[in-house]
Amino acid sequence: MARRSVHILRQLGSCSRLSAPTRYITYMPRPGDGSPRAVTLIPGDGIGPLVTGAVEQVMDAMHAPVYFERFEVRGDMKEVPAEVIESIKKNKVCLKGGLATPMGGGVSSLNMQLRRELDLYASLVNCFNLPGLPTRHNNVDIVVIRENTEGEYSGLEHEVVPGVVESLKVITKFCSERIARYAFEYAYLNNRKKVTAVHKANIMKLADGLFLESCREVATKYPGIDYNEIIVDNCCMQLVSKPEQFDVMVTPNLYGNLVANTAAGIAGGTGVMPGGNVGAEHAVFEQGASAGNVGNEKILEKKKANPVALLLSSAMMLRHLQFPSFADRLETAVKQVILQGEFRTKDLGGKSTTQEVVDAVIAALE
Repeated sequence: MARRSVHILRQLGSCSRLSAPTRYITYMPRPGDGSPRAVTLIPGDGIGPLVTGAVEQVMDAMHAPVYFERFEVRGDMKEVPAEVIESIKKNKVCLKGGLATPMGGGVSSLNMQLRRELDLYASLVNCFNLPGLPTRHNNVDIVVIRENTEGEYSGLEHEVVPGVVESLKVITKFCSERIARYAFEYAYLNNRKKVTAVHKANIMKLADGLFLESCREVATKYPGIDYNEIIVDNCCMQLVSKPEQFDVMVTPNLYGNLVANTAAGIAGGTGVMPGGNVGAEHAVFEQGASAGNVGNEKILEKKKANPVALLLSSAMMLRHLQFPSFADRLETAVKQVILQGEFRTKDLGGKSTTQEVVDAVIAALE
């Protein structure tokens, strides 16, 4: 069963305990009967509409068996509209551009609202070298899996007295165990050899200590996968000096965000790293590494946003929906364009517009 699952579950799954007595199987229910599937589309802020538009063009050119239900959502809204949540719950899959998170002011992040409402407990970011793309290190192939629903990103903050703010970090055994199971299942199903738990248990002995305890317990159920632990500050140093030592990394929320963006930076930049946020029933695919995911005004004005990360994320989505041939075709076309080097956006050392990259990818599909 596991070997058959490798192709389907190449990118994402969710944790659920089946009848096997000694281990957990990772899967996500996918009603993949081959018929076209509805996907909720959130273009987002900044460059979001530009790069999601790129995906729509490529999907149309491929005659991919998906169609989009579009909803306009902005990061400065007070909450995610109810009809958007209903659409994702109905379709079970969403493709999303970046949503800006206002700095300070007590405004809640809509990204976090989505994750909490849909219980998207696992964030997965693939950080790998693309052939032909200059990088700071070769042989980078790291999967960063972080817990998405608790820890520092829960937003449990309040002002005790004027000028004194208390921010709570909550870690539970339940959430720690399920993200550890997710990481080990991902490693098992994808022939990965090692899982590394990232922590700060030397200082946060109870909170991160509980996270490590959970990881260790789950590790005993996977004797064929190496397991080790590393303190987060040492992890960042090791990432930029010797990234090839890492394979699958499992982390609490905050550390995972930092580690994923660091790994993306050394592998080729955040503009080419795909990812997604998943739960037991739903999945939201978006750019994997978050740094600059809504871009800046100059990039938007010149229409030179890099669409590669979201194109690769949409390939993950196609594979998740049980359309692997379409996913393979899209990934091959994107990698061919990157390798040839004629059409690249500024962040990849080129001068191309978003549309020029899209046109090149569509041409490579033929």
